[in-house]
Amino acid sequence: MLGRALSLLFWLFLALSSAILYPIALLIWASTALFDRRRVLLHRFTCFWASLYTWCNPVWRVRIEGREKIRPDAAYVMVANHQSLLDVLVLFRLFAHFKWVSKVENFRIPFIGWNMYLNRYIKLQRGSRDSVARMMRQCEVALAEGNSIMMFPEGTRSADGNLQAFKAGAFTLAQRAGAPVLPIVVEGTAAALPKRGFVLRGRHRIRVRVLDEIDVHTFAGKPADLVADEVRERFAVALGVPRSRGVDHGRRVDHGRAISSGGLTERKLT
Repeated sequence: MLGRALSLLFWLFLALSSAILYPIALLIWASTALFDRRRVLLHRFTCFWASLYTWCNPVWRVRIEGREKIRPDAAYVMVANHQSLLDVLVLFRLFAHFKWVSKVENFRIPFIGWNMYLNRYIKLQRGSRDSVARMMRQCEVALAEGNSIMMFPEGTRSADGNLQAFKAGAFTLAQRAGAPVLPIVVEGTAAALPKRGFVLRGRHRIRVRVLDEIDVHTFAGKPADLVADEVRERFAVALGVPRSRGVDHGRRVDHGRAISSGGLTERKLT
């Protein structure tokens, strides 16, 4: 009962604070939109907004490692493993500039979703080939403008916290845009808030680790699904996942095909 009561307080705090902070975001957008076309200042405020919920929660001890590896002048395809809703909050703790790729339903959430629109984050309609193609074009434009892109290559949250197979969409994007890939490993969020349910699960240590970037020239000529497997292996090593697990937690992708970052729409590359 105590856990449910504390969880209710957390979600109420999130809802009420979002209603208070959204007008500030709207003011920042209105006053900076003409000269800050990339929405750098608004995104920085959004990082602060999202970070409040881990800063103010005494049972979550969040540690960020490797932030210094993020070059401020680089436009990356950032890829992170996806264990929990909390992943989004803790990745904002990087205070690095990027555009999220997120399912369209998230943009409909009052205050939070409206702020996503203001930030020009990129929408994806699951199951729609047209949406995937549009998302890829928007990502390429954003990268060309100097923005990094943040994606979850597993496509969806892991049901049990285990690392799933990586889809090829993020790596296809990196190859097309000539952008380096930046792997970011998230640990501990699945235990704090599992995929199914909204009840917080007590005291947990959460860690976000930025790994070394992967230069596009090292994988430019490879099939994107092979690159996805190789990058997943880096995550597996960082997380201590036994090699015998391979990619059993997700679907393999045939060579010559790409799958969207949402992991739901498949299309030919040729």
